[in-house]
Amino acid sequence: MKDVDTILLVQTAFIGDAILTLPLVQHVKRLAPHAEIDIVVAPRTKDLFANHPAIRETIPYDKRGLDRGLRGLLRMARRLRNRRYDVAFVPHRSLRSAALAWLLRIPHRIGFDKSAGRFLLSKRVRYRKDFHEIDRNVSLLWGVGIEKAQRELPRLYPSANDQKRVNKLLIELEVGNPENLVGIAPGTIWNTKRWPKERFASLAVRLDDEGFEIVLIGGKADEKLCDEIQKLSGSSKVYKTAGKLSLLQSAELIRRCKVLISNDSAPMHMAVAVGTPVVAIFGATVPEFGFRPAGPHDAVVETRGLKCRPCSIHGGEKCPIKTFECMIVIGYERVFETVMRVLEQAGINSPSQ
Repeated sequence: MKDVDTILLVQTAFIGDAILTLPLVQHVKRLAPHAEIDIVVAPRTKDLFANHPAIRETIPYDKRGLDRGLRGLLRMARRLRNRRYDVAFVPHRSLRSAALAWLLRIPHRIGFDKSAGRFLLSKRVRYRKDFHEIDRNVSLLWGVGIEKAQRELPRLYPSANDQKRVNKLLIELEVGNPENLVGIAPGTIWNTKRWPKERFASLAVRLDDEGFEIVLIGGKADEKLCDEIQKLSGSSKVYKTAGKLSLLQSAELIRRCKVLISNDSAPMHMAVAVGTPVVAIFGATVPEFGFRPAGPHDAVVETRGLKCRPCSIHGGEKCPIKTFECMIVIGYERVFETVMRVLEQAGINSPSQ
């Protein structure tokens, strides 16, 4: 990659998928330090990439809005064509993503053999279901002759202003001791991936008893859920932050937490990207899909041995067999014990010690 000057990555999927693309970006920058790297993403993920030292520009592609359909695709291609990229990495497996790289006339277009637009790629890399998503994305380097690359975690870079906003919010919420924070991210767009709110509330109470202060983290869509969990807990040490922070500000808040407890959703990947240990609760989905949290001390809590699991790739609105057993049988004490074990392994003491 010594002769490469400009590189494009295309990843317009969900927030977690976007974060898990960063190790590929970081590797590419290391291999071609002089090259300029741009990344095309969904508008909702754009802010995540601010301040990243490997990225020149983050380009939003509103494929469900102003840029939807063939006209939107052609408009995006016209916008970017003069940049004359040398190489495109396309971890996103949609036809649209591959078509964009092809329309830009990028000579080297590298993606997966499972891509819907694989016929538009110049090189196709085997999609390995047995790989973690980080390693799958990094395996695209095989397309430029790099067969071995050391495992690397994603990195996010909240700004000084993001830090100030979190400082201000913690003061506004009257958090007693910001040094003893535990984060809980109870939301997800898929109901079958969501641990019951009553369990989250009971876990929050148990963490309060241990001396922690609990921040409920999420977007605007999670405000009602976090409000319910706070009320169910009855604890004055449970604070709602959902809907009050941007993505990078949420990442900064997660960075300050001793540990994050999350469903199988984007916040667990944000935690990995800022170095915070994760306890992830998996229900409808399974870690074997390649999306488990990848940090050195992270843990997954799940119900093994169910014939119905996994019930789908992403989860769904309702349990297909109407039992929701995969989540119901996970008690809050089990999750609490896992949290304490993760903290111990990470060398982090609880306030009661």
